[in-house]
Amino acid sequence: MRKMTSDPITFETRPSLRHPVMVLAFTGWSDAAASATTAVRYLTEHLIAAKLAGIDPEDFYDFSVQRPIVRLAEGMERQIHWPSYDLFHSAGIGGKRDFVFGIGAEPHLRWRSFCDLILRLVRECGIELVITLGAYLDEVLYTRPVPITGFASDAKLMEDLDLIPSRYQGPTGIIGVLDEACRKSSMPHISLWAALPHYLPTSPNPRGALALLLRLNQWLGLRVDTSPLERAAADFQNKINEIVNSDPNLSAFIRELKKREFEQ
Repeated sequence: MRKMTSDPITFETRPSLRHPVMVLAFTGWSDAAASATTAVRYLTEHLIAAKLAGIDPEDFYDFSVQRPIVRLAEGMERQIHWPSYDLFHSAGIGGKRDFVFGIGAEPHLRWRSFCDLILRLVRECGIELVITLGAYLDEVLYTRPVPITGFASDAKLMEDLDLIPSRYQGPTGIIGVLDEACRKSSMPHISLWAALPHYLPTSPNPRGALALLLRLNQWLGLRVDTSPLERAAADFQNKINEIVNSDPNLSAFIRELKKREFEQ
């Protein structure tokens, strides 16, 4: 463990967890259209998750890149809100396992030390499986179901998830580094990634979040009501249909994509 001047982890509580699974997402490079973080926030809200712990941002964030935010509280008192990475815990609905959810900004600094802290949390909470969620932009048809790719620590997990193996090689983010740290420490782990159309606006795309949640729902038996997200995804799809129909160039590009898919 790489030593720091003080303990960066602050625990709010130390609950007894049943066969817990940790699900993590990070804003930034690995979160196209906010799909991964939307999925984790949705889970924390619908499973009524409580704050478990927070990681002090001082050692891990460049505040000139991601600046703290000033907000006015009651009485016009000014308060600083720092970038952070927070963890929450919840019991699964009707299931036999509990969950720890992590959400926050991708750190800018000391990635290996940050991963050491996550693995420390894994040990102290007795986590049995780590799941990371991500999303990326690709040349996929917006009219098709959102493709989910990824990788896992063993072939059985891949088979259980019916997961298309990721063939990606290239620059990586904190998720890639964390998954490598899990592998080296023999911690079972899975990484799920939603592929979203690169030619659409990169504003929050609820279809990506929904695809990730449905895969988790199916595999983990979360029993989370996804109907609000399904309605949001349908509304988003309708708006995209209008955009495509009103843009001849975009319509032509999508027809070409369909042609390529048909010829493959």
